[in-house]
Amino acid sequence: MRFTRQEFRDWPHKSITLLGMSGVGKTRLAQVLRRRHWFHYSGDYRIGTRYLDEPILDNIKRQAMQVPFLRELLRSDSIFIINNITVDNLQPVSSFLGKLGDPEKGGLPLTEFKRRQALHHVAEVAAMRDVPEFIGKARTIYGYEHFVNDAGGSVCELDDPQTLKLLADHTLMLYIKASEADEHHLIHRAESNPKPLYYREDFLDTQLREYQQTHGIEYVAQIDPDDFVRWMFPRLFRSRIPRYEAIAREYGYTVTTEELSQVRTEEDFLALVECALER
Repeated sequence: MRFTRQEFRDWPHKSITLLGMSGVGKTRLAQVLRRRHWFHYSGDYRIGTRYLDEPILDNIKRQAMQVPFLRELLRSDSIFIINNITVDNLQPVSSFLGKLGDPEKGGLPLTEFKRRQALHHVAEVAAMRDVPEFIGKARTIYGYEHFVNDAGGSVCELDDPQTLKLLADHTLMLYIKASEADEHHLIHRAESNPKPLYYREDFLDTQLREYQQTHGIEYVAQIDPDDFVRWMFPRLFRSRIPRYEAIAREYGYTVTTEELSQVRTEEDFLALVECALER
């Protein structure tokens, strides 16, 4: 949605989609807003609890079945396994995505890794297409005045114009651009604690070939999973920047992590959005 400053002020039920890499402050901001009449819709939470719930549980059960004690309890229905995903704990989603590489170090074969990536892509599209329905639910069921869509860091990778247009038709799209200092911080953090990531398949294939050539690795099973993530993250980060910027140019607005870091209250945030509208 496009607004003038006054139109935004007069918008009685504000709905905003936050875009940006994981770590730029989307969830922190959503947590500030949800204390003040804003419904916090987490794309990753919706993915984990609705669209990947069964695959996540199947993955956990496969691991449990490798432990004789747990295997017998599962087979006799003496225990059951459930997800405990919350907006603040999305570890099961991350664990399901997994990392590519040596199985002895917890890595996945390329075929299985790509299967999980594809499932995540379908789930993310579905979760974003649910946004209009949840905007209505936020008001009519839960009684919230406003709505914030805390979108996952990989939304710019969807390559689905229809879904982006749907979001733009129902929400104000706000891209949070990392400053140079914050970009370095995010990259350093990812290198210190490498976590599973989503990659577009063509991007993965290109980077994987380069990684194997650079490191003299013939087979995927020889890859150290954490080292591959460390190597990939800066390339993934920089590949996403033009994608976010293109979405913001066509559908929305941009603020920086430096600006967002000054936001402490709902009033601060609304003033920041108004500044972005005027730019």
